Amino acid sequence: MFDDETIDYFVVVNDEEQYSIWPARRDLPTGWRAIEPARSREECLNHIEQVWTDMRPKSVREAMERQSA
Repeated sequence: MFDDETIDYFVVVNDEEQYSIWPARRDLPTGWRAIEPARSREECLNHIEQVWTDMRPKSVREAMERQSA
């Protein structure tokens, strides 16, 4: 389902600021929101590669920042 190059996808993100793609023709899964208009799989993956530079979940990043402060 997520390797079909002929359909459009959304870039989705959850509360932990983790990214994924989701087929535009399907309802979004609970806990995820679309952040961009639907577009090609390749465009979505390129966007994620550019913006998701720290793979740690948000809660882990914040905990580590508190420990180092």
